[in-house]
Amino acid sequence: MPSRPSVSAPATPPKPYGALPSARQQAWHTTEVYGIVHFTPTTFENKEWGYGDADPSVFNPTDFDAEQIVRAAKAGGLRGIILVAKHHDGFALWPTKTTAYNISKSPFRGGKGDLVKEMEQAARKQGLKFGVYCSPWDRNNAAYGTPAYLPIYQAQLKELYANYGELFMSWHDGANGGDGYYGGAREKRSIDNTTYYNWDQTWGITRKMQPMANIFSDIGWDVRWVGNEEGHAAETSWATFTPRPPEGKNVAVPGQANYPQSPMGIRNGEFWMPAECDVPLRKGWFYHPTEAPKTPEALFDLYLKSVGRGAALDLGLAPDTRGQLHADDVAALKTFGDMVQHTFADNLAKGARLTASNTRHATYAPAKLLDGNRQTYWATTDNVHTPSLEIAFTAPKTFDIISLQEYIPLGQRVEGFTLEAWQDGAWKPLYTGTSIGAKKLVKLDAPVTTTKLRVAITASPVCVALSEVGVYKQRP
Repeated sequence: MPSRPSVSAPATPPKPYGALPSARQQAWHTTEVYGIVHFTPTTFENKEWGYGDADPSVFNPTDFDAEQIVRAAKAGGLRGIILVAKHHDGFALWPTKTTAYNISKSPFRGGKGDLVKEMEQAARKQGLKFGVYCSPWDRNNAAYGTPAYLPIYQAQLKELYANYGELFMSWHDGANGGDGYYGGAREKRSIDNTTYYNWDQTWGITRKMQPMANIFSDIGWDVRWVGNEEGHAAETSWATFTPRPPEGKNVAVPGQANYPQSPMGIRNGEFWMPAECDVPLRKGWFYHPTEAPKTPEALFDLYLKSVGRGAALDLGLAPDTRGQLHADDVAALKTFGDMVQHTFADNLAKGARLTASNTRHATYAPAKLLDGNRQTYWATTDNVHTPSLEIAFTAPKTFDIISLQEYIPLGQRVEGFTLEAWQDGAWKPLYTGTSIGAKKLVKLDAPVTTTKLRVAITASPVCVALSEVGVYKQRP
């Protein structure tokens, strides 16, 4: 009896698998690289963390230029900017009604300035997304540690959510008290981080006022911290996660979560909660004249180990006392941005013949992998979980990076795959991997020249849905 054609299934899409990304998370996945800007009185004190006692007059940049900062970020390939609108020192970079410790008490723009607005407008002008971070810890506020502080903090968030357009992220961390100025008290204040900030209520404000803002913290809700400040996720990287308390704790909250699992994520976790890999461009988050930016080569390596593992790269940008990025930072960003652009501009698989061992229907043909459209994909029939895909080039190609992307609106499905090159009349192994997800960039140890490449899915609980494949040669 002849076998049935592998494309005989109806044109119904595959069923989703596991936790799925929301619309705002899907938009976040397309951002891939963004920056977080630290610029407060702390910059002028040459410190990493301000104590909360700096006189507002200290904040006096000689030549603040939001567009210079944003243009440098854009040249680096960044697609978004998160501004630290208030760090732990409590100094607000906008003329807030919630505290006198704000930019209107500084010499900046003669006391009439709004640095959040300037950064937001510069980002929008350059086509970058905009987000904010407002520290929950406030080392200046006399009310911190008492019940009176939470309404103040929530009011600050409301001002930021109401007055600066649509935000792509609301960024939060686990800074939970300690030594501070606290209105002159100069003491250590401790809080119960499981209840003090009432995160469910606080983030409810975010959801209501900024429904497209991804909430970032150690426990999401939308994007999780990767668990280090070195800029990389684990080689196996799952976008799903279940926040849990650490050993000896009862509640998972920002500043207290299951960090050992954060770099890798949790296979079949309860929530779609991909990782952000945050890392300063220099050694510290704030500008220090003795430090230098990371090299473009180091940044490219971090790109491969963050974006290339289904996460995002969040680079810390630190303006100097002028209120601009140092020329060294601008140069490093530009060269890094050029490396990414030049490397991925030319997909060597374009024009190749794609042959799959199984295809669900012509609607989901392998050709969809090369159409440059994240919304189309190659899929197999429901009963085929381990298909293979052969890419036959029109001429020998030399490459050292292979890119794979799953169609993530249907979930993260693949659990194992191999890459092989046709050499000397046989298939030679190049790489054995696990997760793919939103994007998997495989950097080979050395360039390979071949006429054929084979991608074999070796483990998946359900049928496969891949949206893109790319073959590239790293370029300066």
